[in-house]
Amino acid sequence: MYNSTESSHLITRIALHNDQQAYRELYEHYFSSLYHFALTYLKSGPQSEEAVSDVFIKIWKKRAALLRIKNLRLYLFVSTKNTALNYLRQTQKPEFQADFYRVQLQSVYFDPEQLLITEEMLKRIQLAIKQLPPRCQLIFKLVKEDGLRYKEVAELLQISIKTVENQMSTALARIGEAIRFDIHSTISSAR
Repeated sequence: MYNSTESSHLITRIALHNDQQAYRELYEHYFSSLYHFALTYLKSGPQSEEAVSDVFIKIWKKRAALLRIKNLRLYLFVSTKNTALNYLRQTQKPEFQADFYRVQLQSVYFDPEQLLITEEMLKRIQLAIKQLPPRCQLIFKLVKEDGLRYKEVAELLQISIKTVENQMSTALARIGEAIRFDIHSTISSAR
């Protein structure tokens, strides 16, 4: 994940020097997250890929204005959301279905200390995440995988910060329940 200084450096290289290598780095860094985010709206891989590509084409065309963007990551997610919604309007789809917030999680975010988690524990965590309600799953992914702050997720999804906090509490509680195990039964069965 790029920090704000690295992102600022790339933006400067793109905006002031028309640096295609910096543009390519930016694209490669954000493409996967934005693609999966667009997929939650469009439900189509090719359309999601096209939507993200359109966002980056606009970035290149308006690269001189990049220096005015305060939070690039949030800007990219909002642009992707708007592009996806425009695609939906163009195809005149009916109102969003109940699984509007369905999301495919590629991985779970871990700190280096957590890399020692057993495979069984990892399976429990992934299963718990898959069993979260769709909207809760999306919010969890945006916070833990994509690294957005609660405020950014609230802006992006047009919900309150309190809703994001509640959804994250729900997600973390359910994941906590899934990984809890009875130490006494584990020790007894190991003997």
